[in-house]
Amino acid sequence: MSSGSKLPSNGLSYKQAGVDIDAGNALVEAIKPAVKSTRRSGADGEIGGFGGLFDLKAAGFTDPILVAANDGVGTKLRIAIDAGVHNTVGIDLVAMCVNDIVVQGAEPLFFLDYFATGALDVAQGTAIVEGIAEGCRQAGCALLGGETAEMPGMYHGDDYDLAGFAVGAAERSALLPRPDIAAGDTLVAIASSGIHSNGYSLVRKIVSMSGLDWSAPAPFAPETSLGEALLVPTKIYVKPILAALKSGIGIKALAHITGGGFQENIPRVLPKHLAASVDLDAITPPRVFGWLAKQSGIAEREMLRTFNCGVGMLVAVASEDAQRLIALLEEHGETGTIVGTLTERTGEAVTFSGTLTL
Repeated sequence: MSSGSKLPSNGLSYKQAGVDIDAGNALVEAIKPAVKSTRRSGADGEIGGFGGLFDLKAAGFTDPILVAANDGVGTKLRIAIDAGVHNTVGIDLVAMCVNDIVVQGAEPLFFLDYFATGALDVAQGTAIVEGIAEGCRQAGCALLGGETAEMPGMYHGDDYDLAGFAVGAAERSALLPRPDIAAGDTLVAIASSGIHSNGYSLVRKIVSMSGLDWSAPAPFAPETSLGEALLVPTKIYVKPILAALKSGIGIKALAHITGGGFQENIPRVLPKHLAASVDLDAITPPRVFGWLAKQSGIAEREMLRTFNCGVGMLVAVASEDAQRLIALLEEHGETGTIVGTLTERTGEAVTFSGTLTL
């Protein structure tokens, strides 16, 4: 007979196996106000059911096409965990999904999250979900539901992971890119808030090479810690872009500049016969990118392929509407800059002139 550990006299419990049902229930109660704050037309239910309901008719659609996206935050979470800052990564989670939806001309309607951890910490979980709710408020979408998975043996220590799922809708006639996109259309860059949520495996390697702690003053922003500076959340562009679309500005296509940078994301919204000509002299990268480049010696081409380099969203717009778009973006607190044009494609889908100021 085995000489292993004896069973408790009253038998094992789920909690003894590492899963605390009471903590899960406490988290649900703690996040209810945050979830409620994201209600919008079409979504009025309470969390706790088996599924969330959304009424497209109540949201005002007549001939809608649904648009869905899912994403995560990537290894930016490692910095959040190591720095002990959990209230912003939820914004990143929402941003990475809803920005992918709005580039197709769709309005994000609702969001669902998946939060997996080894041992549920109610305070940590509440901070994460409050960040998700803040992202939903910025995007104007409802936090319709989610899943919290406590999985000892899969995640260790304070580790956790996040995934997000968003659904939006557009009237059939309003989907992007538009068929009249053409050579001569102007490219307007909308500024990023920083690194957003891509390239963090490289960022963490550079920080490791620098020998700096997350609590040290950021070399590029000494008024804040390095951890907090690198955790500045991804900007959510939904409301200004929807406002521009509703105003009748001639937006032809939108590209969310995420993993793969300029070279990978711009061609995703262009027909095969068009190319984007981008003037790097017109782009002003936030100081963090200059620090990363100088610290590591990354070549400009690699920077452009890995990071957004200061451009979170790129808009192809009718040339006569470019200044109108820039003015509207300014009204919404965003910075828009003309950075190039669309041309007939004769070689690569994205070509560059000038040099990034890093």
